[in-house]
Amino acid sequence: MDIGAFMLDSVPFARLLGITFDSIGSGEAVARLADRGDLRNHVGGPHAGALFTLAETASGAAMLSAFGDQLSRAVPLATEARIGYRKLAMGEVTAAATLRAEREAVVALLDAGERPEFEVAVEIRNAEDVVVSEMTVSWTLRPNRAA
Repeated sequence: MDIGAFMLDSVPFARLLGITFDSIGSGEAVARLADRGDLRNHVGGPHAGALFTLAETASGAAMLSAFGDQLSRAVPLATEARIGYRKLAMGEVTAAATLRAEREAVVALLDAGERPEFEVAVEIRNAEDVVVSEMTVSWTLRPNRAA
């Protein structure tokens, strides 16, 4: 599965913002948001909502890189997100997301009929590689109901 294409097809808002992916795999993803005038806030940097969407999109790609093979039996859902805006972001930004769970443990819970929950941590960096925002997204895999 081409996770980047899947994400942009299933989340049109991310596509609208022009989010692209530098890399995706093994519970990690790096997404990029270009510097666009129509995405800037009142101080000239990317709007907080655009930063949030970039980070959440990166977290989803990282999650899918680890659990995409489970989509036939469970629906991934973000259940909570916490973001901290640390420094003023200016220009192009990247979001690096990392799964904070062991794949085998999450799949074992799903195998046991449970609804696993896990986190993905994200750092948003500016072009100078300075962390401007940090986000943690809590995800669950909701088992499909039997027909």
